[in-house]
Amino acid sequence: MNDDLSVIRRRLRTFAESEAQTSPLYAHLAGRAAEDDEVAGLLSAAPLYQARPTLLLAVVHRLLAKSPVHPLSRYYPTMGGFDGVDDQTWPLFKSFVLERADEVREMCATRSTQTNEVQRAAVVYPVIAAAAKQARSPIALLEVGASAGLLLNMDKYRYEYLYEGEKLSAGPAKAAVCLHCVVDGSGFTQPPKKLAIGARLGLDIAPVDLADEDQFAWLEACVWPDQVERVRLLHTAAAAQRKDPPELMPGDAVDDLAEAVGRLPADLPLVVLTSQAMAYLEVPRRQQFMARLAEIGRQRPVWWVASGPYETGMDLIAPGRDDVSYENTGLSTLAVMQWAGGEPTGRVVAQHAHHGKRMTWMG
Repeated sequence: MNDDLSVIRRRLRTFAESEAQTSPLYAHLAGRAAEDDEVAGLLSAAPLYQARPTLLLAVVHRLLAKSPVHPLSRYYPTMGGFDGVDDQTWPLFKSFVLERADEVREMCATRSTQTNEVQRAAVVYPVIAAAAKQARSPIALLEVGASAGLLLNMDKYRYEYLYEGEKLSAGPAKAAVCLHCVVDGSGFTQPPKKLAIGARLGLDIAPVDLADEDQFAWLEACVWPDQVERVRLLHTAAAAQRKDPPELMPGDAVDDLAEAVGRLPADLPLVVLTSQAMAYLEVPRRQQFMARLAEIGRQRPVWWVASGPYETGMDLIAPGRDDVSYENTGLSTLAVMQWAGGEPTGRVVAQHAHHGKRMTWMG
């Protein structure tokens, strides 16, 4: 077995055992794919840093949407299916995939996972709103890896946090999108009721145009098919955003970062958000990304708010925190680094479920 295939199989196994526990369908499919070289090997068409289980599963989801009468659709609620996992799920999946192996390889080679998970706004909102409160100013918000930019509208969403039996609310009372998050841990307090965003911009290698039918279909395909609440949130947020879309800039997270920052007003404190985006950069590029932020931080106040597996960039913000590593916890980490007068300070703020429904606050 070649080294790349070993890495892919390990990722599939980890995804099945740790990440996909809220999706019986994807946990089952990824677990079986981890033991099947024919299916796992299709991901080898993607660059290794992009060759993740969610990419293969999204590709199949998209292809199935084009063939909704296939019997595999019985297991996909997004396709109208209602059958639970049984002894036919994997055989049908494998045959569907291998019958379309060339198309699967081509899509794996040319697409990237673009899960624009609206619920994750509930995780980052308290930190970004606190940064704006500390700055005593509206902020300029730049999301790197923005996909369709749904997190850029976080100031327009309603938030309800359940903490120690108390509901703490923030955001507009009549917002179209309302996000709920259960919080445990210590030190969580009422988030600022409002967040003032003076300017916003999304940077992505391939921004998603919500008005483009095919691009939106790919965004839908990246949502796990047996999690219909996530699909509903995506549609609600997308409908609201089409009325007032933020600017999205195509470009590289490192090479085009300075240009993106230059499009935002220089007199506003800058908050740079990366939500699950650093995993799609190779390690040297993550280091370069942080170095570019440090350069910008010598010229203006900058906060970098980042969430994702600790080992995929959060370790640059707060080194030596093995206690929150993904390997040890199976959770994502929320961390923030601030440059004030050019000097950086970084800390871990919380750990959370990958899609943002639960969070353990660390102060």
